Amino acid sequence: MPVTDDGGPGLLQAMATLDHRDARVRELMDDPGADPDALDRTYRRFGLVNRIVSRPAAVYEEWVRPRLATTHAARMLDIGAGGGDLPWRILQLARRDGLRLEVVAIDPDERAVRAASRFSDPRFHARAGNSADLVAEGETFDVVWSNHVLHHLTAAELGALLADTERLVAPGGIGVHGDIERGRGAYLAFWAATLPFAWNVFAGSFIRRDGLTSIRRSHTAPELAGAVPRGWRVKRGFPSRLELVWGSEIPDD
Repeated sequence: MPVTDDGGPGLLQAMATLDHRDARVRELMDDPGADPDALDRTYRRFGLVNRIVSRPAAVYEEWVRPRLATTHAARMLDIGAGGGDLPWRILQLARRDGLRLEVVAIDPDERAVRAASRFSDPRFHARAGNSADLVAEGETFDVVWSNHVLHHLTAAELGALLADTERLVAPGGIGVHGDIERGRGAYLAFWAATLPFAWNVFAGSFIRRDGLTSIRRSHTAPELAGAVPRGWRVKRGFPSRLELVWGSEIPDD
C-alpha cells in the first residue's frame, strides 16, 4: 500500500478500506518504545485537537453540569485520560460556573500520567491505573467518562470496561464513553483539517498519523450497538462522534 510523507497509507488507499474496522493497525503513541519527545509533544497538542474533535464544553454541558451543585462536590472519573487536557478543561468550566467538581484521571500508561500531572489543582488527581483497580477499591462516581478509548479495545476488553463502568457509576449517575465514528467523511475531514499543520503545529508529534489510524480502528454506530450488552445505548454526535451511554440521562432530584 502506498504511504504518505507521515508514514501512513495514501488517502485513496485508506479511504477504500473504511467499510470494515481495521483492528490490526496500531497507534504510534501506544508503542512502549515511542520517542519520548514526540510523545510529550503529542500529549501537549491534544488540547488543541480535542477542543474541536471531542468538544469538552459540549461534554460538560450535556453530561457533567447537570450533576453538579454548589453545596457538595460531584465526582468525575476519566478512564484512559491520556495527557488529561479534557478532564482539566471540564474542571475549569465547573469552576467558572461556581460548581463543585472533583476529577480523577486514570491511565494505565505512566507516560500519560506524567503528562497529566502538569495540571495542578487540589481537585484534579492523575494516577496510574485502570477501571478494575477502582472497582476493587469500592469507588463510585457521578460521571464515569472516557474519550477515544473504545477503538483501542478488543471485544473482551470492551466487555470488561462496560462491566466496570456499571459498578463505578453512583446511583443517579451516568457512564459515557465517547469515541470517533468510522467513516469516509470523518477520515477525509481529519486528513484535510490537519494537513496545513502537519509541518508546524503538529510537527514532531503523532497527532496526524495516530488520528487517522484511530478512525480506521473505530466502530460505526451499528457495529458498536451490536457489540454492547443490554442497557447500553449508542448516541451519535458532532463531528462524527459516538457516545456509548449507561445510566440516567436526567439526574435524581
